[in-house]
Amino acid sequence: MKRITKRLLATAMVSTAILAGAASAHADVKIGFLGGFTGPIESMLPPIFEAAKLAVKDVNDQGGILDGQKLEIISGDSTCADATAASNAADRMVNSEKVTALVGPLCSGETIAAANNAAIPGGVLLISPAATSPALTTLDDKDLVFRTTSSDAYSGEVLAKILKDKGTDNIAITYVNNDYGKGFADALEGAFKTLGGTVSAKEAHEDGKADYRAEVGSLAASGADTLVVLAYVDGSGSTIIRQALEGGDFSKFAGGDGMVSDALVKNVGEGKVDGMVATRIGNSVSPGTEVYAKIAKDAGLDPNANFGAQSYDAAFLISLAIQKLGKDSREGLSAALREVSSAPGEVILPGEWEKAKKLIAEGKDINYEGAAGSHEFDKNGDVPGNVIEMVVDGKGFKEAAK
Repeated sequence: MKRITKRLLATAMVSTAILAGAASAHADVKIGFLGGFTGPIESMLPPIFEAAKLAVKDVNDQGGILDGQKLEIISGDSTCADATAASNAADRMVNSEKVTALVGPLCSGETIAAANNAAIPGGVLLISPAATSPALTTLDDKDLVFRTTSSDAYSGEVLAKILKDKGTDNIAITYVNNDYGKGFADALEGAFKTLGGTVSAKEAHEDGKADYRAEVGSLAASGADTLVVLAYVDGSGSTIIRQALEGGDFSKFAGGDGMVSDALVKNVGEGKVDGMVATRIGNSVSPGTEVYAKIAKDAGLDPNANFGAQSYDAAFLISLAIQKLGKDSREGLSAALREVSSAPGEVILPGEWEKAKKLIAEGKDINYEGAAGSHEFDKNGDVPGNVIEMVVDGKGFKEAAK
């Protein structure tokens, strides 16, 4: 009886192991999405997240990932403004959810915190679609941190030229006191001065306050005729502009990508900031952007949403890298990412998942040309930029006429 029991137990254990192995072999592949679902960019976030989900849907609708597994995307609130919350959200993704890779976070400070405290120690590939601080370029990241958007080192140069071309000679800069704000402000100041302009004041401010009248008064006393607000539309940005208007301190404004949202007009009032200029990361004119425009519209999304195309690309690139690697593994994924995102190779456009899988299975090289353009990552995980001018016209921002 004991021998029979042992034999049955052994058989059961082997069967259980086989079943467990089979289940493991066909388990869903999980990636994470981190973004400020609450906080100073919450009005900007929905189309960014929806674009990432669209990329995942394209993968699943065309046979799934690897050997037909479902690709799952799990979201977490990293708040944009709170480094501790971002670190905790990333830690949950890396150590509890066991995601293979991360899309996001979006804001620069939270991205650096999430990378340093969770992604890099956990060996997890992270691609941010929106973190623009130059500080990411020099991060000691073990080749794990990438971005599908360009650095503010370039955005600052573009904004400086836009202002000078419009006849603006004297500006004051107020920037949110974090990596994003400081990096953008420093780049803008240097470029504007190089072009012969005057920066009469450049002051940091803390996000989340109810009253910025003292800060605005100090900036107005500098004699500048234009206030550049490098902040977030749902945080300090709208409040500063509204109070500057109420106090009669400034009537001309400019901003960066963190302000490019129709929520600004809702927050300060229609007609109050018409003509305000800002920069945002644009999509290159390429076959990939045209294909994405149709895919996004068919899914009910705005193809021109701020950082939407970059978010789609981040999720699709991660999927391609996993497929190229041939297994659901963190190790080796960044090297696979570099392989699928650069020439030489047969071009893959947004949505062409089935084609990419077939080519990879045949051992052929591929080169993803994305929704936002080409992503030829340099040694720091950066990509060349395409920065466009936006202007407030009526109820929101529109791309400026060329």
